[in-house]
Amino acid sequence: MANLGGKRGGYRVKFAALLAATTLGAISLTPSAQAQLKRIATANSITAQEKQQGAEAHPQLMQEFGGAYTGRQSPYVVQVGQNIAMQSGLGNARDFTVTLLNSPVNNAFAIPGGYIYVTRQLMALMNDEAELAGVLGHEVGHVAAQHSKKRQSAATRNTILGVLGAVVGGAMGDGGGLLGGLGGLLQNNAMKVAQLATLGFSRSQELQADQLGVQYLLSAGYDTGALATMLASLANQTALDARLAGTGNNSVPAWASTHPDPASRVRNAETLANRAGGTGRKRNADAFLAQVNGMTYGDDPAQGVVEGQNFIHPDMKLRFTAPSGYGLQNGTAAVTVSGNGGQAQFSMAPYNGDMNAYITNVMRAVAGKDSKVTPTNIQRTTVNGIPASYASVRANSQSGAVDLTVFAYEFSGNQAYHFVALTKAGGAGVFNSMFQSVRRLSNAEASAVRPRRVEVVSVKSGDTIASLSRRMAYDDLQQDRFLVLNRLASNARLSAGQKVKIVTYGTR
Repeated sequence: MANLGGKRGGYRVKFAALLAATTLGAISLTPSAQAQLKRIATANSITAQEKQQGAEAHPQLMQEFGGAYTGRQSPYVVQVGQNIAMQSGLGNARDFTVTLLNSPVNNAFAIPGGYIYVTRQLMALMNDEAELAGVLGHEVGHVAAQHSKKRQSAATRNTILGVLGAVVGGAMGDGGGLLGGLGGLLQNNAMKVAQLATLGFSRSQELQADQLGVQYLLSAGYDTGALATMLASLANQTALDARLAGTGNNSVPAWASTHPDPASRVRNAETLANRAGGTGRKRNADAFLAQVNGMTYGDDPAQGVVEGQNFIHPDMKLRFTAPSGYGLQNGTAAVTVSGNGGQAQFSMAPYNGDMNAYITNVMRAVAGKDSKVTPTNIQRTTVNGIPASYASVRANSQSGAVDLTVFAYEFSGNQAYHFVALTKAGGAGVFNSMFQSVRRLSNAEASAVRPRRVEVVSVKSGDTIASLSRRMAYDDLQQDRFLVLNRLASNARLSAGQKVKIVTYGTR
């Protein structure tokens, strides 16, 4: 969570991630579908309207995803992205804005106007340049086929909501009053941007984007199997993330929420590659690994870090602990905490020394600007020496009564932080331990927070998967993390001189 000084109310857009998995049947196209694909592949150009849409959304997307990554990897990503985008026929290199985002989320997307994005976390999961080109080519395919426009015309509501909106819109239904306002806030603040992102597509649209992505790989001289291997890595990472979150291997990832079968997606991508030809061509693994070496991995300490159940922000000098069984996800403007008993966000808002006004403003912001919600019983307390206040309101929903709780902390006369928690009526107690865990960091504790970085190493004689895994900068599942990061099977044999990625601690 970056120190945004309360801008935009401190709420985060949660974008579902790239390449929503789909259970496609046999890959066969009718003559009319083949003709349509050919027309898409030779698209004319990016329109002035699309350029305007993209230019308006770009700054907001940059803010939501932590801005551009400033490492030396960025020019490399731009070069690869512009090259693959030009295969679409939409324009020349100057027509495409390719951005490597400083985000710890596995994600990639594109919006109209030639704006293409990939996060550093997803780049770290890749193992060669062809996979990078395949991911970006898939996203360009969505733009070339105008899937975003078609999706917007087919639905009046985007399903990619922030965490509270997801609770309201999914678990509780889209009611009026307070609950309608909760979803409305996230739509008003974020959905104008989210509606442009190429996400949540149909099976046929995903197939089209895959086909176009493979075709772009072929045109650019890359191995057409790269999209399939990248999807395999993403599926493995999703399974690992589920284990780390304690939800098991069968957990449906955010990017696959409507099509929970990534294995079939991998098989289909392999079939596409075999039909297109061009497997076994350039991968540029060495050039890619040289670029990814040294890149930040996971959370950027400037935005705070998640360590197990703890969130630690060395710049803000604070930390808190989520309840056991609850997952933490760090965003650029808020930290989301989610579990079966409820969901919450930790963020900040403008503060002028009046805690009653602060809680009232936060609650009304969440409920919607037209809401009449007013906390009637704001309680004061102290948490680990920090002055704090809290209040709850109750509202009815289609699935029963719910409680909205705001628990705020005064860190100074002009700086406050808060949790917004949404639970079933009477259930706010599930977050009591978290509310009481907020404390200040000492200077020594803040200085001890270090970033993780990708380090590319050459396998030496005697190195094994087990010995290299022990060098991973984690206390848990070191070998599993190493295998997924390098797309290796547990019985893989390493050879001297082979390059592999490990994650180590760096310096700030």
